[in-house]
Amino acid sequence: MDYKKAGVDIEAGYKSVELMKEHIKKTMREEVLTNIGGFSGAFSLDKFKNMEHPTLVSGTDGVGTKLKLAFIMDKHDTIGIDCVAMCVNDIACAGGEPLFFLDYIACGKNFPEKIATIVSGVADGCAQSDAALIGGETAEMPGFYPEDEYDLAGFAVGIVDQKDLITGQNIKAGDVLVGIASSGVHSNGFSLVRKVFDMTKESLETYYDELGKTLGEALLAPTKIYVKALRSVKEAGVTIKGCSHITGGGFYENIPRMLPEGVRAVVKKDSYEVPAIFKLMASKGEIAEEMMYNTYNMGIGMMLAVDAADVDQTIEALKAAGEEAYVVGSVEAGEKGVTLC
Repeated sequence: MDYKKAGVDIEAGYKSVELMKEHIKKTMREEVLTNIGGFSGAFSLDKFKNMEHPTLVSGTDGVGTKLKLAFIMDKHDTIGIDCVAMCVNDIACAGGEPLFFLDYIACGKNFPEKIATIVSGVADGCAQSDAALIGGETAEMPGFYPEDEYDLAGFAVGIVDQKDLITGQNIKAGDVLVGIASSGVHSNGFSLVRKVFDMTKESLETYYDELGKTLGEALLAPTKIYVKALRSVKEAGVTIKGCSHITGGGFYENIPRMLPEGVRAVVKKDSYEVPAIFKLMASKGEIAEEMMYNTYNMGIGMMLAVDAADVDQTIEALKAAGEEAYVVGSVEAGEKGVTLC
């Protein structure tokens, strides 16, 4: 008896690392001090010594049951973008610049080419957010996961000068809410998605005119990364007072997280076009509107609160960064929470 006969192929692990290296290389930053394959990753902070109060911010998350669709469709090259996005968007929400990222892949069997494909997506997400992929772990766990399944999670660290932290503390009545368009369902609410639609290859390969693509393509579209968009707003001289990453819990749970006591967000539902995938889901699943807004991003992946005088500049900066942005509402005095009208 040996480790390979027990289900763990060490040689496959070595091959996975070799195949990953070409993808990881494109994420490198000058601050990275170590090579892939060591026991840890080292990152120099010399570049940030001139900050008044350099402050580290971190985020960790996984992809959740969206992975089930990747298994069915046997498509693994974008799921890593979702993993990175869920972490770095939270860092950007605090005003931070992502510095580096680490991933964790647990699988039933290590198929080196599949693992490298997953990591290629992680590397793409890191490149989109200017984060270095400085390490990770692939754990082969036979008997714990089915051979053709895996889980994917990640961890990111960023930095911000303390004075530039986005806390929401200064949000006041009269401020304006600006929404940045999502790329679709992103990486939340897939347990409900999987109840609404048949999770078969045939179902996911069905073309829908209203989507302009197959159901699987619409659902597996990777989560949008907003790091560069928020940086563009900051470089335009706008102070972002509050920022909410619309993830699980939708509008009702996430928007209040950026609000101080004594103010309320008022969102106008007709201020932008809700993407077709959400309308299809609500119709097929007979899901009440309130539940949709309490579960999904409904086409707005990131919500900003800015001073009324900065609205035009904010929209202009976001469009210059390639994003669709809308004035979706305002802040009013009242009990902390959200009103949709």
